[in-house]
Formats: sequence, C-alpha cells, structure tokens
Amino acid sequence: MSASTTAEAGRRKFLVVVDDTPECRVAVRFACRRAQRTSGGVVLLRVLEPADFQHWLAVEERMREEAREEAEHLLQALAAEVNEWAGVMPEFLIREGNKRDEILAQIEDDAGIRILVLGASPDKEGPGPLVSSLAGQMSGSMRVPITVVPGELSDEQVDELS
Repeated sequence: MSASTTAEAGRRKFLVVVDDTPECRVAVRFACRRAQRTSGGVVLLRVLEPADFQHWLAVEERMREEAREEAEHLLQALAAEVNEWAGVMPEFLIREGNKRDEILAQIEDDAGIRILVLGASPDKEGPGPLVSSLAGQMSGSMRVPITVVPGELSDEQVDELS
C-alpha cells in the first residue's frame, strides 16, 4: 500500500444515500458538517433500482439511460452544496440494483467509509423503508455506525448538532 493509499484509507468518509427527498438534503448537510469538523470526506451514493421491462428491452434501456442522467444531475447539484458546506468535493457513485444490497456492497468495497448517514422522513408512516431496514433490522450486523438525521431539521439545527 502506498503512502497516499494509506492516508486515503485512514481518512474518515461519510457515506450518504441520495435521492429526491427533502430529508436527503438534510442528511447531506449533516455529513458535510461532520466531514468538515473531522477533516473527512463525503461520498454521495445514488442507487438506481432496475425497471422490470424484460419484454421491452429498448424501453428498459432508455429508462436506464434517463435514470442515470437524472442521477448525474442530482449528484452535480449536491456537489456544489457539499463544496460550499464542507470545502471538499465529494465522491460520486451510481450503482444499479437493490438499494439495500448496493449500500451494503459499497460499504464493504470501500474501507474508508466509516459512517453511513441516512435522512429520516418526518412522515407519520415512519422514517422510510431504507432507514427501517438498515437502522433497525440490520444495524447490529453492519461494520459501520449509522447516523439517522431527522428530515425536518433546519440548516441551523443541523449545524448545531454536527
């Protein structure tokens, strides 16, 4: 392992699963502030779940392309905020598959990821399926801690907590 690889492996990375929800932005801000305070990095992961159009291969391929383009636009928009909030450029990742499985795979693939940051929905139905699955059922078997950030926090509250 080279010196730069060793240094990179020792750098704490905050993995944030991004989507189009308001609570995602709150989780990204929290991760940025923590990264800034700990000289860490931010990893933004967008998981594209496959569409099931096996009979319409051309339609499925076009939908995949559109989903990837949307993911890239979302990641670019969030990158500007990450740079503003933490003074770092985040790593961007787009993976295809089951969201929970891809998150777990990314954590295993990148030893630098030290904390998973998830935004919890403020809806009365619960925090969301991903938070329920990862922070509930699977939390004891993960190699990294999970930080669940309430989605209704203001920027000021996030800054104060992080």
